[in-house]
Amino acid sequence: MIFAALVAASLIVPAATDAGASWPPPSDHAGASLRHMSVQEKRAVVRPLVNSATKCIAHKVSADPRFTTLVHAGDVNDLIVESVPSCLDAVRAMIDAHDRLFGEGAGETFFMGPYLDALPGAVHDLVKDTR
Repeated sequence: MIFAALVAASLIVPAATDAGASWPPPSDHAGASLRHMSVQEKRAVVRPLVNSATKCIAHKVSADPRFTTLVHAGDVNDLIVESVPSCLDAVRAMIDAHDRLFGEGAGETFFMGPYLDALPGAVHDLVKDTR
């Protein structure tokens, strides 16, 4: 829970500066086709965005000079939190896609729940051979 709170805090200021943006634009008629997509199809659309955000964070973590000296997984969590703002475009794309596909607020719910729960393990898997 502390990990989620720290990551969320790292997003508050950058997200507030983007408060006026909306997707899809008013002229976009994609909403009708989105309603007919299955949950599996929606997840397939979001999966590359989840992978992109996770890979960005993992890359930032492994590029940090402190990474090679860290021993405990909890120590890497600090690097993950510090890396999220650098990957804000990828994280926002993932959150926005969830909102478009699953409804307003679904992106934040996904990010603060399942995504952050799985993020340390996913980052560990991506960086384990880079030490």
